[in-house]
Amino acid sequence: MAFLSEYLTTMSPVAKAINILQGEKDVQMGWLLPTITTLITKLEKMKPSLRFCKPLVDALLGGLRKRFDPMMSDPELIAAAVLNPKFKTSWTSDEDILKLGLGYIKEHLPDHDEGLYPADSSSTSDEEDFFSNIRHTHTQETVKQLDAYLTCAAEGVTMLTAYAAVCRSLKLNTALPASAACERLFSAAGLIFRPKRAAISSRNFENQLLLKLNKDFYNFN
Repeated sequence: MAFLSEYLTTMSPVAKAINILQGEKDVQMGWLLPTITTLITKLEKMKPSLRFCKPLVDALLGGLRKRFDPMMSDPELIAAAVLNPKFKTSWTSDEDILKLGLGYIKEHLPDHDEGLYPADSSSTSDEEDFFSNIRHTHTQETVKQLDAYLTCAAEGVTMLTAYAAVCRSLKLNTALPASAACERLFSAAGLIFRPKRAAISSRNFENQLLLKLNKDFYNFN
């Protein structure tokens, strides 16, 4: 019983991390590194107090580092985590990692914020407009937006609307870090499209799959 209790304590953060990364809502690439980093930290903290499961923790930590160490130094993945309002720079204390991500973000910030400086429709070309270069070199304004975003206490995604220059970098957070949602879709489809129902029409099949996956949204009572 002592072993089972310790095993449950050891695997609980692992199960939670897997559930987070396999979720279907509010999971973007920016969740990957903070989740893995937090999991490694939790396992390292619990290791000294373990009696039976230290070899298990060693194996888990070794596997995590072998699989994710190259990603921990990937500037694009770090930038995706920083651009997630839930984490920003709080998910790691490694300054070198944060510098990689912030450097990547600053390199890809737009040269100017068109929302702050609307174009002057009266000018026909840069040669005719003496001050045309001013409108196209407002890099300081975009960097200020990034600094303001990092210091903002809000966590909701909607807060990004106040930082137009930062919001344009959301393309880093569009991809899901896992294919679990797609696998569940194919699994549900396989349960419907059985050998004895191979003659089912594509429209009927699609409607049945839609009903099966959205059963929480309708009630026939």
